[in-house]
Amino acid sequence: MMVPPGGRAHIAGGRHPADSGVMRVFRGARGARRSRRRPLPVPGRALALLRVLPGLAAVVALALCVNGVERAVRAGADRPRAPRPAAPHAAARPPIVPRSAWLTGPAPKQPPARYDDKVVAVFVHHTDSPNAYDCADTPRIIRHLHTGQTGARDFDDIGYNFLVDRCGTIYEGRAGGVDRPVTGAHTQGFNHRTAGIAAIGTFPAGVEVPAVMTHAIAALAAWKLGLSDTDPRARVRLVSSNSGSRYAAGTAATLPTLGGHNDGYMTSCPGAALTARLPEIRDLAARIQGRPPLPQRAHSASVGLSQATALPSASPTDRRAGS
Repeated sequence: MMVPPGGRAHIAGGRHPADSGVMRVFRGARGARRSRRRPLPVPGRALALLRVLPGLAAVVALALCVNGVERAVRAGADRPRAPRPAAPHAAARPPIVPRSAWLTGPAPKQPPARYDDKVVAVFVHHTDSPNAYDCADTPRIIRHLHTGQTGARDFDDIGYNFLVDRCGTIYEGRAGGVDRPVTGAHTQGFNHRTAGIAAIGTFPAGVEVPAVMTHAIAALAAWKLGLSDTDPRARVRLVSSNSGSRYAAGTAATLPTLGGHNDGYMTSCPGAALTARLPEIRDLAARIQGRPPLPQRAHSASVGLSQATALPSASPTDRRAGS
């Protein structure tokens, strides 16, 4: 006789107890106890899973956390960095033809370029060369100027940082990098913290200065002075490094931030005609920098003084050192 899993007694033959005087009872207590202890397959797995669920939940949570951190790190690495804020009155860099366009042949032997911390003034020059030239000949003209300065005048390189031709094309002059504050050899006594821009030609009184040339000078000065947030209409205090200038070595002189060669040195350069255009060039450079116009009274007296001090040269007579 089969004993049901519940362990209840059944009557042999399936008859009711009232039908027989003898009743045989099969007890399945021991088997029943074994049945209660034996875990059933599916419910047993469920119970085991319930026991380890807290641990699994912790592992899953940790994995999700790590995955989230990794994704955040990757997102941070992939996110482009914000550019450094530019100077408040920075101007766009105009097109500049590199030295390689005019300096052909083997590279000349010369000492490494020297640098200041920044440029706070620009001196405008003329090259004292003929005006009636084809702009396609500009590289040859600059090469001739370089040969003259590094030859008979014993410069280590062309002295001007930049040159501008009658068609308004800007050329890189002195080596060292156009966007860096290269110490030039253009204005004796005031080569530190300044840049020299030479207009190719000769501009005495009565000579026409091409408008594209003055516009190029203004754009170049606006960009170069904008790197130090210097107003082209301002004045700056520079210390003379050479007594051969208008000021004895060690003298602090207040000069225009955009002036002519004759502001720092006893010369007629850049010529009366180009000198007369400097106020216009200053105003245009300031507009290119995005500066508001000055009141008429302040304009006539220029604007505030920038406290910039030039670094004195080690040798006051060494033009090659940029003194």
